[in-house]
Amino acid sequence: MSAIFPSLEWLQALSDKLNSDEKYAQVAKNWEGDMLCVLDSDERLPEQTLLYIDLWHGKCREVALWDEIGEKKPAFILKASYTNFLRVLQGDLDPMQAMLTRKLGVKGNMAVMMRNVPTVLDFVRCAKEITNEAL
Repeated sequence: MSAIFPSLEWLQALSDKLNSDEKYAQVAKNWEGDMLCVLDSDERLPEQTLLYIDLWHGKCREVALWDEIGEKKPAFILKASYTNFLRVLQGDLDPMQAMLTRKLGVKGNMAVMMRNVPTVLDFVRCAKEITNEAL
């Protein structure tokens, strides 16, 4: 049985995938920065969900479900409706197109993000590969 998105089990499966995937390790070897994914509630998700992911040089150092945005300030905050996040993970919405059309909001250094498009896309590939079940 696979982990249901979004859940702590799904985050742990993502961490395991990122830490064992050789292609991701190579592509993301220069990435430095954590992120908070803010999934806004919609018809499928009853309340806002915060997914914290700490990425560093091709490895995932930590994952967590947050109750609220606290004092810790992630390098990037990605914000979208649950449905749009899920569409990205299911391959129905291109992540870069989602950013450009503001279906996926991004706070953080966009120059870093744009210089690391292959890392971003490979992160999404890994997330897609472990997303078999969703709310």
